[in-house]
Amino acid sequence: MASKFRVASAQLSPVFMDRDQTVEKSCQAIRDAGRKGVQLVAFPEAFIPGYPYWAMVLDPISINPFLQRLYDQAVVVPSQATDALSAAAKEAKCYVVMGLNERDGGTLYNSQLFISPDGEIMGRRRKLVPTSHERLVWGRGDGSDLKVYTTQMGVLGGLICYEHANALFRYAIQGQKEQIHVAVWPGGIPSINNIIDAAARHYAFEAQSFVINVTSILTEEIISSMGKEGSVHKLRPGGGYSGIVSPRGDWLIGPEHKEEGLLYAELDFKLIDKMKTIVDTTGHYTRPDVVRLLVDPRSKSSIEFNSDEES
Repeated sequence: MASKFRVASAQLSPVFMDRDQTVEKSCQAIRDAGRKGVQLVAFPEAFIPGYPYWAMVLDPISINPFLQRLYDQAVVVPSQATDALSAAAKEAKCYVVMGLNERDGGTLYNSQLFISPDGEIMGRRRKLVPTSHERLVWGRGDGSDLKVYTTQMGVLGGLICYEHANALFRYAIQGQKEQIHVAVWPGGIPSINNIIDAAARHYAFEAQSFVINVTSILTEEIISSMGKEGSVHKLRPGGGYSGIVSPRGDWLIGPEHKEEGLLYAELDFKLIDKMKTIVDTTGHYTRPDVVRLLVDPRSKSSIEFNSDEES
C-alpha cells in the first residue's frame, strides 16, 4: 500500500437551508478535488443544508419556522441527494466525508456520511450528544456511531464538534486503529476557534493520526436571515478554522480563517509510524490491567419484536 495520500478540507459556505443547491455545490467541489488528484475530501458539520445557527440566537418559539424548513430540506439516507453525492465521488475517484442534517422518520440528526471512490455509501454516523442549543434540533446517536472504516488509504473515522470534548468517545474511535480523522465544526463563531485549535491538534497527538479539520464559512446572507438577533450575537462573516494536522499536532496547512476553498495536504503515513514508536495510545502505551473502556456498539431502537413463539 502507498504511504502518501493527497487529501482536502473543503471550507465552504452552504446555500443556506437549500438542500438541492448545496448538494450541487458539494458535487462541484468533489469533482474539483478529483481533478487535483485528491483521494479524500471532507466537508463541514451539517453542511447540507447548513448549521442551525438560528437555534443559538433565537428563542425556542421563534425557531419553529426555521426548524420546519430544515425538516423539509434535510437529507434522507439513501435518496436522490445521496445518489448525487455518490455519483460525484465515483467520478472524482475519491472518498467523501459529508456533514449533513439527516432526517429519519420524524427526527433530525447531525450526521457524517462516508462515501467510497466507487460511489458506494460505506456508512453514516450520528452525533452522540447534541450540544446545548442543538438539543432543540437534533436527536442522539448510539453506540453504532462509534465506528471506523477501512479504506484503501487506511483506517478512517470522525467526530463532530464538541464530541471531541469527550475522552471516551475519542478513545473508542482511536482504539480501532484510526489513521485519518475527520473533525467537523460550524464556522463563523470565532469565540470557539481556540477550542477548535486545541481539540484538533490534541486529537492528532493523542491518536497519532492525521486530522482533517473542517469548518464552514458564514455569510452575511445567513446572518441576515435570522434578523437583528443574528447580527448582535457572536456570529461573524467568514469565521473559518479549517486545515490539516499531522500526527505530531502540527498544522500541515491552515488554519484558514476567512476564504472559501479547498485546502490540500499530502499525508505521509511514515509520520504515523514515527510517532507510534514513541507513544501508541491504544497499544504499548496502554494499561488495560488498570483502566479499560467498555463500548456497546449495538444500534438501539425504541421497539423490539420478540419473534420467538411459545411452544
